[in-house]
Amino acid sequence: MLKGKQRAYLRSIANTLKPVTQIGKDGVTESFLEQLDDMLRVREIVKVTILDNAGLDAKETANAVCEALRAEFVQAIGYKFTIYRKNQEEPKIFFPGQEPAKPKVKPENMTKKGKPTKKAFRK
Repeated sequence: MLKGKQRAYLRSIANTLKPVTQIGKDGVTESFLEQLDDMLRVREIVKVTILDNAGLDAKETANAVCEALRAEFVQAIGYKFTIYRKNQEEPKIFFPGQEPAKPKVKPENMTKKGKPTKKAFRK
């Protein structure tokens, strides 16, 4: 469940996004859900457009899609809605106050002052 500030932060990100996919007259199909699931895995946040001839309400459709994909509803404006699902393996979006995990440096690759050596960054 997203908190208010997290949802506001995601809305600010979604403001610059363009819709990636759209729902047509067939409505929400299994293939659409599979495609959207893959997009959420890669992007974490996705904006969707509903075409006029689909005859669907954006908020109701977004809630149904979120329930099917275990995602979070961010916002719905007109015929567009935005959803979010965190990628557990490789997160791309970090909320304010959260720091990405820092790589661990082995003690033998540290200087006496506790800073990593150039050797620490080689693979």
